Amino acid sequence: MSAVVSMDEWRTARRRASVPVPASEGPLRLTRRGRVVLTVLALGLVVLAVLWGGKAFASGAGEPREVTVHAVQAGETLWQHAAALAGGDRDVRDVVDELMALNGLSSASLDVGQQLLLPVGEG
Repeated sequence: MSAVVSMDEWRTARRRASVPVPASEGPLRLTRRGRVVLTVLALGLVVLAVLWGGKAFASGAGEPREVTVHAVQAGETLWQHAAALAGGDRDVRDVVDELMALNGLSSASLDVGQQLLLPVGEG
């Protein structure tokens, strides 16, 4: 037998070797490295979602408000301050909510000596 191969035989052998195997012939298998890469990517996406989801984004720039700092005295309530700021044309409950947001309060209760920001020029 001869070790010489004709070009036609060589091309035929190359075509047979390069024919892709259909997906139906075997299941898709991930290597250990592939599983590690997929796990790291999934964890990275979770971390990004947690970090980005925890931030608040303003819808637009608000108007600057002039405020005065008031030291809370004994017997004062947030409701009293809101009623004084609301005057007669605004709902006091809305003003209480605005004061709580302005001062970062989680409840309407005040402590003696607490520094309270009150808007100037309203009411």
